[in-house]
Amino acid sequence: MSEPLKRRIGLGLLTAYGVGVMIGAGIYVLVGAVAAEAGIWAPLSFLLAGLIAAPTALSYAEFSTRLPEAAGEAAYVGQGLRSQLLAVLVGLAIVAAGTVSAGAVLRGGVGYLTQVLPVGAVPAIIGLGLALTAVAVFGVLESLALAAIFTVIEVAGLVAVIWAGSVAPASADFLDPAPIALAGVGGAAVLAFFAFIGFEDIVNMAEEVERPERTLPRAILISLAITSVLYAAVTLAALRAVPVADLAGSGSPLVLVWRAAGHGDGHFLAAIAVFAALNGVLAQIVMASRVLFGLGRRTAALAVFHRAHPRLGTPVRATLLIGAAVTLSSVFVPFTTLAGLTSSILLAVFVLVNLALILQQRRVPQAPFRVPRWVPVLGLLASAVALASSLADAFAGAQ
Repeated sequence: MSEPLKRRIGLGLLTAYGVGVMIGAGIYVLVGAVAAEAGIWAPLSFLLAGLIAAPTALSYAEFSTRLPEAAGEAAYVGQGLRSQLLAVLVGLAIVAAGTVSAGAVLRGGVGYLTQVLPVGAVPAIIGLGLALTAVAVFGVLESLALAAIFTVIEVAGLVAVIWAGSVAPASADFLDPAPIALAGVGGAAVLAFFAFIGFEDIVNMAEEVERPERTLPRAILISLAITSVLYAAVTLAALRAVPVADLAGSGSPLVLVWRAAGHGDGHFLAAIAVFAALNGVLAQIVMASRVLFGLGRRTAALAVFHRAHPRLGTPVRATLLIGAAVTLSSVFVPFTTLAGLTSSILLAVFVLVNLALILQQRRVPQAPFRVPRWVPVLGLLASAVALASSLADAFAGAQ
């Protein structure tokens, strides 16, 4: 019989993990892209995106109390749609998406690192990949504690940007805002929706969380609320300090906010982006290895990964495989379209999870944490619209 994972994670660390995964390094560039579509009303787009993500987050929250186990989405889809094959395919898709996105983020983080330190890209990728994998192997408490430290650094950087935006001279766009364009705000909200992807990773820590039926829903909803407010505040500060056209045309919009306040060149934000990237990579290694561990319970073909180290309490084999895959993909695989591919995979999974919950609620109405039946319906529709938009953008980009 396999050793179980050790339950060492409480609400605080799990919430910090969720916030860190969602914030990531994307906010450092996404502000400009959202402002390009929504203009001065971009903060509304982030709040709307949070509301769009909320029904699916609530669906995950209920399912996490029904089936508190690793490989969360695979378990949910397998039970709700009564298909073991589909469950395994969903789990493998989550593992692939996590591995690919972690590889892309690792490469991006090293790109920032080479601007700060005189190191080669490939040695840095290999060194950081090995170091983060070692932390993930050593223990889940240690992994999430380090992730929490990275999250504090990320949030501190964003708070500094909010402060800079509040003391900088107000831009002309902010003082005389253009009329709201609902189509632009709505279109930007679909784009901003991708900034909230990450809450789903929380459920895959279920077998290492104390009192999962109580802790998982709280962590999901608290981390989503914190992230929504933080995104809106950062965007508001940026639009107050920097003209919309400048934000939209910049690859580093938050650096412009810092410069607008007259506090220097803002290079420290590049260093913070490195921590954000490391946080994202570590979180994905931890998450994907837990999904692989959970899949090992469901199919004999992957049973070799359903093993936890008796002393460390971590799925060592799964973690080593994921860590190696992340590092190698970061070195060898081009990532021009992988971000869109990852988002499309996750949105398709969101559709399936919401559909699974609709069916499961009909069969078994009772659950430790229960949401109204319209919630997964709304989550399914919102995810389907976002998926269609993502696929349309990917198709247009391929033309």
